Amino acid sequence: MGGLVFSLDDRPPKALCMKQPIPIAQAAEFALWRRPVFLLFLMAFAMPIAFNTWSALLNNFVIEVAGFTGVEIGWLHTVREIPGFLAVGVIALMMLMREQILGLVALLLLGVATALTAYFPSFGGILTLTMLSSIGFHYYETVNQSLQLQWIDKARAPQVIGWLMAAGSAASLLAYGVLVLTWKAFDLSYTLVYMVGGGVTAVIAIYALIAFPQFESPNPQLKKFILRRRYWLYYALQFMAGARRQIFVVFAAFMMVEKFGFDVHQVTSLFMINFVINMIVAPLMGRLVSARGERFVLLLEYAGLIIVFLAYGGLYWLGWGVVVASVLYVVDHMLFGLAFALKTYFQKIADPQDIAPTAAVAFTINHIAAVFLPAALGYLWIVSPSGVFILAAAMACVSFGLGLLIPRHPEKGYETILTGRVRRTIKSRL
Repeated sequence: MGGLVFSLDDRPPKALCMKQPIPIAQAAEFALWRRPVFLLFLMAFAMPIAFNTWSALLNNFVIEVAGFTGVEIGWLHTVREIPGFLAVGVIALMMLMREQILGLVALLLLGVATALTAYFPSFGGILTLTMLSSIGFHYYETVNQSLQLQWIDKARAPQVIGWLMAAGSAASLLAYGVLVLTWKAFDLSYTLVYMVGGGVTAVIAIYALIAFPQFESPNPQLKKFILRRRYWLYYALQFMAGARRQIFVVFAAFMMVEKFGFDVHQVTSLFMINFVINMIVAPLMGRLVSARGERFVLLLEYAGLIIVFLAYGGLYWLGWGVVVASVLYVVDHMLFGLAFALKTYFQKIADPQDIAPTAAVAFTINHIAAVFLPAALGYLWIVSPSGVFILAAAMACVSFGLGLLIPRHPEKGYETILTGRVRRTIKSRL
């Protein structure tokens, strides 16, 4: 098949498969609230409540309570990304339980770890809880992306994934909205907010484990470590996306607190603006992918990110104020939303049985740079914050060059425009 395959193949033990699996084709007979797509929407809603509660408070919590500098925040995010680098472990866990169960257990872990975060305000305690919540988050995300591509038809995938993004934005908006309205008004503590945010996600995960049947995907997934040569462009784009995204996730919000002195409610308000826009724009992004293709949308993302990251540097070179910084942050967040086109690109070129193992491999590739980059850039940040953003702009340039290789209509056997040229060359010689 043109790749490396290491077998871990086996069916999940019956002890962890108590419910009789239901084929996806028969799911339409169930009430709407017990169908696969409803479960996807429920998970899409549940995860951001814990994750964004953690994110909204993080920079203020670690600066005000734990006294973090750029060095410590860099190490924290390095630790946070280690489980993402080890996402291939999902393949082994698939031997013990079905993907659906694994995803919900991971979601439960995310909720519980988030709920306990403020009880351990030391450097070691924060890193430990961050590691646990990160295991939950990254393993959930790996399985969630796999289930989306298995359960949603290719023709409808861009639109449905766009609506799933909108549902996640709605949950984030709810979490941030409650924070903005109550943080100062009721003088809330970090302990209470983390407990409520994580607890809600944990309760939803438990409900989903009990209420939904186990769904059987139409194409049984290989429980193997897979690297295929024909997926090389997808791997490369995932690597660059992971490296570039770390700069946004780690340092853009940190800049708003460190440079402009944002308080919790101000950071939260900025996040709320992001998610209001995403609720409106995400379904439109899905339509754009369907109409213009993954190539156009990804090139649009990469070109926009080049401009935004260079402008971040301008905040330090030219002394631009907080309004410009806030606008850039919102645009930055919106552009990263276009990255779901990379999912549908892979869905079009993949063998159906490769989706689950490749989702795990892709998550690991996405997090290779994430393991060392935040800590390394934490030291660069102390010397030159603008240099961090210039590096991100250079990464976006590389992504743009790779994006030019995506065909207008990718499919299995036509994964890159180079594949088409090779095919035409071979035919001309015959």
